[in-house]
Amino acid sequence: MTQKRSAGDAHDTYPSDEFDNPPAGPVGVHRGPRSLAVRVVPYVVVLLVAAVLGLAAWGMFSGNLNNLSLPWSSNQSSQTASTTASSTSSSAKASESSSTASASDTASTSSSDASASTSSASPSASESSSATQTVNKATSIRVINGTGTSGYAAQKRTVLTQAGYTNVTASNPSGNLPTSSVVWYQNETDKATAEDVASSLGISTVTQVANISAPVVAVLMN
Repeated sequence: MTQKRSAGDAHDTYPSDEFDNPPAGPVGVHRGPRSLAVRVVPYVVVLLVAAVLGLAAWGMFSGNLNNLSLPWSSNQSSQTASTTASSTSSSAKASESSSTASASDTASTSSSDASASTSSASPSASESSSATQTVNKATSIRVINGTGTSGYAAQKRTVLTQAGYTNVTASNPSGNLPTSSVVWYQNETDKATAEDVASSLGISTVTQVANISAPVVAVLMN
C-alpha cells in the first residue's frame, strides 16, 4: 500500500535556498512613523475648503454674495474709498480755485474797463463843458433886421457892442426868414456865445444851423 506524502514532505524533496531562511525583522523600504500634525493637516484643509465652498454656495443662492465681507475685500474697499475721496477733494479744490481765478479776472477786467471808460469819457466831458461855458466876445456876429423897421439892426448892434462884443455887423435880410426872432450858431464851440447874444437881445430861441453867413447870426423879427 502506497502512502500519500504530505505537502510538507513534498517540499522537503527540493533543495534549500536563500528564501527558505528569511532574515529576522522587516526587509525592504518602509515609511517611518508620521507626526500628529502631518496626519491632521489634510483633514483641516478639507474642512476649510468645504466651509468656503458652502459659504460661496449659500451666498449665490441667497443673493448675499456681494455683501460678504472678506478680509482682503475690506482693505481693497478702504483703499478705493480713500482714492475716490482724494480725487473728489482735489476736483472740488481745483474747481473752487478756477472759479476764484475767473471771478478775480472778471472783476479786474470790469474795473479796468470802467477805469478806461471813465478816463476816455472825462476828456470829452471836460472839452464839452469847456466849449459850452466859454463866451468868445471876439466872435464874428451878424445881426439881421427882419422887422422892416429902419435902423433896428443897428440899434441891436449897439446893445451887443456895449455888452463887450467887438465884431458885430448889422445887415438886411436875404433869403428866407424865420417866423420869430432866433439866434443861429454854426459849431458847438459857438453855442455859449450864441446863448449870451440871445440873452443880451432878449431872444429866447437858440438853434444850431449849418452853412450860415457867420459863426453867430441873430435874426430880429419883432
